[in-house]
Amino acid sequence: RRMRLAELKEAAKTARFGTVQPITGSDFVREVSQAPPDVWVVVFLYKDAIPECGLLETCLEELATKYAETKFVKIISTDCIPNYPDRNVPTILVYNNSAVKGTYVGLQKFGGKKCTPESVALALCHSDPVLNDGQGGGDSSRNNVMEGVRRKFIEKVVSQLETREDEDDSD
Repeated sequence: RRMRLAELKEAAKTARFGTVQPITGSDFVREVSQAPPDVWVVVFLYKDAIPECGLLETCLEELATKYAETKFVKIISTDCIPNYPDRNVPTILVYNNSAVKGTYVGLQKFGGKKCTPESVALALCHSDPVLNDGQGGGDSSRNNVMEGVRRKFIEKVVSQLETREDEDDSD
């Protein structure tokens, strides 16, 4: 246990981010467009009154803690894009090297209202190494992160199925 605590303290020292940071329209260029080229930025466009935004934010907060080398920011949708329609919220924009690398509108790609941090991680890493836990570098690190994401997703699905079967048995 002490070893793990020491590892976590060391990781905390080197972690660059680790939270979903609120930004405003005027922060956007500095925080997102001008982020260093080795940093992936996950931009969460939200509105407080929309329940799906709260659901996705909970998932992103967990991922931000786990993947502290990936920058997570949140911004009220209309502060980022004037007149952005509420029906498109929540939206995630993925940036790297000053360019948009991915756009996710709504919760569909993440499993709808049943979205989990694992399903969000799986979708975000589908085509690019968006999530970075800071453990190692290069392609092997990306593959390890992807393997971990896949394993967690599968474990979660299996445990949900087992729970459902247990509930069915109790009838």
